[in-house]
This record gives sequence, structure tokens and C-alpha cells, in this order.
Amino acid sequence: LCAGSVRQKNVKNIMLKNILDACGGALGFWSIGFAFAYGGATADKKGFIGSSGFFLADFTSGGDLIGWFFQFAFAATAATIVAGTVAERCKFEACLCYSLMLTGFVYPVIVYSIWSSSGFLTAFNNDPAFGCGMHDFAGSGVVHMTGGITALIAAKVLGPRIGRFHDAAGNLLPEPHSFPPHSVALQVLGTFIL
Repeated sequence: LCAGSVRQKNVKNIMLKNILDACGGALGFWSIGFAFAYGGATADKKGFIGSSGFFLADFTSGGDLIGWFFQFAFAATAATIVAGTVAERCKFEACLCYSLMLTGFVYPVIVYSIWSSSGFLTAFNNDPAFGCGMHDFAGSGVVHMTGGITALIAAKVLGPRIGRFHDAAGNLLPEPHSFPPHSVALQVLGTFIL
């Protein structure tokens, strides 16, 4: 989807950034993210963040690793939502930094708050917030709101693409420059794959 949406000169760049999101996200979520998201959770206490299982130390069975991989896919999804927003405007180093921070800390704190049995907002705690707690079944609040709000902040920080509203000298263009997508076929294929 991203490869079809950017200009042809940036197709390789956005593909590499999506791979970088997956790799950086895997490192962040494997090392500390999963522990922050689910470590030490019990339904009889409330907390802000998990505190055990760093580097998957307490997760040794195949079922635990399958659970980690399933949850990593959600963390990587939150990071790739941001990748589409910062397309053509973000350097590789910055992409890796936000990917590690998002999957290693920001996303796990939100996961712990809502999906963990010890989270202070969850409906799965013995004493849920406001008597009912928050129940997010398919990830729309946790995954997509985390990625979307992060993307909104990134778009505000980066501003529009160079050449869209101003010329190379910084002068305002009379009309915004149009950046047509590279491939509508890839956009449609990416949408169906999603």
C-alpha cells in the first residue's frame, strides 16, 4: 500500500522502512516491550507497566513464543501505520528510533493498561476502572489509535513534503504541487492484503 502511494523515486525507500519497522520493532518488543506489556500481570492488582520477562526470560515454551509472535505482529502494525504517514519525509535513523521506542515502550504501556489483567484501564481486572473498565476486542483502540496518534504527532513535527506547498527557496507556491501515486494497482493490492 505504501509502495503504491509514494512517488516512484521513493518506492525502495518506503519498502526498506517497512522492513526496518519490522526488524526494529522485533528487537524492541523482544527485549523489553513484551515484558512491559504482559510481565507479572495478575487480576488482583493494578499497575502502569509490566516488570518481568525481559528478553523473553520467563517465556520458554513454544506456546509462549507463539503468543509473543502474535503480539509482536500487533506492535509492528502500530509502527507501520506511522511509516505510511512519514513516507518521503523521514530518515532511516529516525525511522529506527521511533520504531524501537514505539514497540519497546509506548505501545507496551498502552497494551498493559488495556489488555493486561493488571492494567489500570482494563475490564479484565477484579476492580475495573469506573466499574466496567475498557474492553478492546480486536485492537482498534490499542493498535490503531496508538499508531494513528503517533502518526499524527509525526506528521505535525515533520510538516508537509518538500515541494508540496513551498518551492526550493521556501517561497509559497500559488497552488499546492500534486504528488501522484506511483501505482494505483499496488495501492489496491495492498488494501486487499490488509
